[in-house]
Amino acid sequence: MAAKYIIGSVAASFAFAYVCDVLMSDKKILGGTTPKTVSDKGWWKETDKKFQAWPRTAGPPVVMNPISRQNYIIKSTDK
Repeated sequence: MAAKYIIGSVAASFAFAYVCDVLMSDKKILGGTTPKTVSDKGWWKETDKKFQAWPRTAGPPVVMNPISRQNYIIKSTDK
């Protein structure tokens, strides 16, 4: 019997959190705007070009943000 109250309360809290998130971030009820650097895809491309153009002085070439590129260097543990 208590399980239905617990499950209902958890579901209601998730629904309330979702509504608050939408109101704050998407509807911007407290004001504010989305920065141009976030919404402009050309800015992302130019920034990525700049980061990739930095000179490397040692080590293998790597990308500046491996998580977004899914590009990992895997070192072997076998000796």
